[in-house]
Amino acid sequence: MTLPPAASLHDPAESVYNRWRQLNQWLSAHQTLWRPAPFTDPRPAWTVPYRDLAHDIEGLSDSDCEFYDDHPDQLAERLSGLLPSLGERQSLVALPAMTDQQETVAASTLPETRATDMPGRKRLQAGAFAAAVKPLTGPVLDWCCGKGHLARTLAAQCSVPVTGLEWDDALVMDGNRLARRFNDDVTLHRQDVMALDVAVPEGVHGVALHACGDLHRRLIRKATGGNAARVSFSPCCYHLTATTDYRPLSARVNGNREVLALNRSELRLAVQETVTAPARVRAETAWVSGWRLGFDGLQRALRGEDDYLPVPSHPARLAGEDFETFCRWAADKKGLTLPAGIDFHYWQSVGERRFSQVRRHELVRHLFRRPLELWLVLDYTLYLEEQGYEVRLGTFCDRQLTPRNILIDAVRGGGEPLLRQ
Repeated sequence: MTLPPAASLHDPAESVYNRWRQLNQWLSAHQTLWRPAPFTDPRPAWTVPYRDLAHDIEGLSDSDCEFYDDHPDQLAERLSGLLPSLGERQSLVALPAMTDQQETVAASTLPETRATDMPGRKRLQAGAFAAAVKPLTGPVLDWCCGKGHLARTLAAQCSVPVTGLEWDDALVMDGNRLARRFNDDVTLHRQDVMALDVAVPEGVHGVALHACGDLHRRLIRKATGGNAARVSFSPCCYHLTATTDYRPLSARVNGNREVLALNRSELRLAVQETVTAPARVRAETAWVSGWRLGFDGLQRALRGEDDYLPVPSHPARLAGEDFETFCRWAADKKGLTLPAGIDFHYWQSVGERRFSQVRRHELVRHLFRRPLELWLVLDYTLYLEEQGYEVRLGTFCDRQLTPRNILIDAVRGGGEPLLRQ
């Protein structure tokens, strides 16, 4: 099978490895800007050598912050006047669109009358994914299929059977019920894809829409090890892994002596975007973050130690309480005794000021989200090429529909690779 022609990496003659190496060098050169987490460090070390950049960022209004967090390309352009190397960011992260015809996407999306139990955003994502991987010529295996939203969308576009694997019994039952109701050639099976006995049959087309971390890396290994004919997936949540540090898949990446070492926390940076979050959720995140930072200031003062003290995720009920209640809950979780007479209003104001500062400092760190994600994706691409696959890489939808819009589409054999090393 030969892949459609629309998906080289920015330049058809460019080596995937060279692209990865450029990203690796650029990220390494700027690691003082993205490794420190402003939430845990009141004054990131980079604010000293990059005083002008820090001054510019700290002077932004709240509306500026909101705009630039949703438009990192414009922020990089603004800051490149102070740090010229940031001007390279846009070319480093550029990816082609896998399909540019709206009518093709619309025709590949399940109509609302058939999209029972399917959230509107997920329906559109599945339709865009389906349009990008057309045509489907062999049996399809939907990895971590959930209720089968993608499986049913793909089944409506082709005459081949679609099988789904999902560990949650309730989702499997609901998905099979929907498939029967709408006469879809879809069958879901209860399966833990991390189990030792899981397999991707030879000749199958493995697909996954937003399988997380170790789940999509498991698909890559099982698909290539089982001689899958094709594998198409959109990765997500790279930090959800059993290992403390990231282990590259590609032999060439592993063999590079200058390869970045990334821990689980740094992998999380690649997916820290809220572009699709409702305004209410963003607002709640902001004031709860202020509470956490207020408690952080309080605990540093009480302990006499200027170190961040991680606090676990709070129960939903606390969102309807006040700052004092949150502090008492957090102190209990960390085994701290709060003395009488604490001025909680003061510490709440400290948290609000800290959040305003953190929000601005994080804008700089967020410039490196997409470069880190592409660094990981290029590692996957190189691994697939090393296993004999011809790979397309690009975006299957606009980032406003989902920031996790990268699609890797690999076919075993099928002629000369589109992306030479």
